[in-house]
Amino acid sequence: MTTIESERVAVLGLGAMGRALAGALLAAGRPVTVWNRTAGKADELVARGAREAASASEAIVGTDLAVVCLLDDSTVRDTLGPIAGELSGRTIVNLTSGSPQQARDQAAWVAAHGAAYLDGGILAVPPTVGTPGAFLLYSGARDLFARVEQAVAPLGRPLWVGEDHGHAALYDIAALSGMYGLSAGAHHAVALVAAVGGDVEAFKRDVLLPWLEQMMPFSAGGAEASETIPEEYNAAMQATGLQTMIDASSEVGVADELAGHLHASLWAMRRALAVSG
Repeated sequence: MTTIESERVAVLGLGAMGRALAGALLAAGRPVTVWNRTAGKADELVARGAREAASASEAIVGTDLAVVCLLDDSTVRDTLGPIAGELSGRTIVNLTSGSPQQARDQAAWVAAHGAAYLDGGILAVPPTVGTPGAFLLYSGARDLFARVEQAVAPLGRPLWVGEDHGHAALYDIAALSGMYGLSAGAHHAVALVAAVGGDVEAFKRDVLLPWLEQMMPFSAGGAEASETIPEEYNAAMQATGLQTMIDASSEVGVADELAGHLHASLWAMRRALAVSG
């Protein structure tokens, strides 16, 4: 199967992430056409060699591959709907955040108009797009991914996660959930120290960050997500500890909403205990 690598790529959507995607492609020497619903966001990219299109239709003319990065699922449909007749024979890589079912629906809609479709998830922030630390998830036909892999490689390490078009969105959401859970825990930890007049900066530097770094390999293992907890985790002890943390948080006046991650972990521990009998 012929791969798409050096052909002109269209990037639809020039928010912070869309601009980063287009910039990474330009940095790799790829010819890029860009389009955005509102004017004024393409100037820096044009100065670097991109061609700005006046419409989404104009952007995809003469391209084999269109990378879509818009606000949400409905915006994607609003953008592609009016040009549905021009999609035939092209490949759409949708990097817009959405749900797994939205990805499946978009794939079916695109296929009905004669185009190939990969859904994707970006595990990077705009400044890291195109760097070794960035990686992107893709789901859809394996042979289609193989065809576009080199074309999208400048954006970040490409990782195919399955034929089901919904898998990239699901894995993306799951990874973000882990990130937000970690962030929520850090916010709560700082709030506890601040509530009693502690030295927040020293706590973060000398206690919180070193502790999180030490625990990250264990936390990422996700033991609490299973129906049973390994013996070394001592679920009963952890459940007692979690309840103590929740009580202590309440005692110093920290809003219970900030302790949501503790309630979720306590639920998981109690469930594991119930399953194990």
